[in-house]
Order: sequence, then structure tokens, then C-alpha cells
Amino acid sequence: MEIERKFLIPQLPEHLEQYPCRHIEQGYLCTNPVVRIRKQDDAYFLTYKSGGLMAREEYNLPLTAEGYEHLRPKADGLLITKKRYCIPFGTYTIELDIFEGELAPLILAEVEFPSEDEANSFTPPEWFTEDVTYSGKYHNSYMSHHGYHPEA
Repeated sequence: MEIERKFLIPQLPEHLEQYPCRHIEQGYLCTNPVVRIRKQDDAYFLTYKSGGLMAREEYNLPLTAEGYEHLRPKADGLLITKKRYCIPFGTYTIELDIFEGELAPLILAEVEFPSEDEANSFTPPEWFTEDVTYSGKYHNSYMSHHGYHPEA
């Protein structure tokens, strides 16, 4: 079970270079249910996600580089690229996603939780702004087909 909250970030925090950074490329083979392929640095995954906003089932399966390259042209919509910084925050890790290409200049922060109670009681840092957890338009699977339109 994946339980996460998602927030818009209007401005990058200082000293990002001190945190681990992953380079991610991902595409969607299906969006209902979500079936995703992802290249994260030198690792490859096939992921299934059920419906839902804050809490949903998620299964990650290892994929070979060859399997990823075979499935990559079959992805529908945009191939999403982003840099993900992993920033410690108390007992949690903030996953700060800086989108590139057609989804730039979007910056989102995600925080995963062991329970819905913890997710609901979470107090975000001051540099987080709007909580978009319950807006499906910030799901990567949605943006892969509809893009990012801040004015919408």
C-alpha cells in the first residue's frame, strides 16, 4: 500500500546538491489501472498502481534494461523525465521532483507514510505550498496524457 501526500513547490530549497539525486524516465502503458515503466538511474521497474488519491495499492517488479527498451515505444502520451532529490525530514523522506521537458517548470514534493493517520497529521515544512494530494491532475499518469497547465 502506498500512502503519500503531494505538494506544489514554488521555489527550490537551498543546497539541493547535498542530497541524493535520481534521474527518472517513465512512461505509461495504461492509466486505468496504472501500469508504468520506469528507468531510475541504472535500475528498471514495471509498476502497477490501483485507483485512489492518497492511498492505493502499488506493486513494483524488476525489469531488465532490454525489457524497458522494448516497452518504452509502447508507452502512451508523454515520456516523463524528472530529477528526484531525497531530502530527510524528521522520520520521513521528502521526494522532491523537478520535472523536465514538457512538464517543466513543475516541482512537486511527495512524502510517503506508514499509515493514513500519520499522513493526515503531517505538518509540512514552510517551503511547501498547496497540498494537491486530492487532485488527480497531479498524478504523473494524468500528466502523461494531459500535460501540466498551472492556470487550469
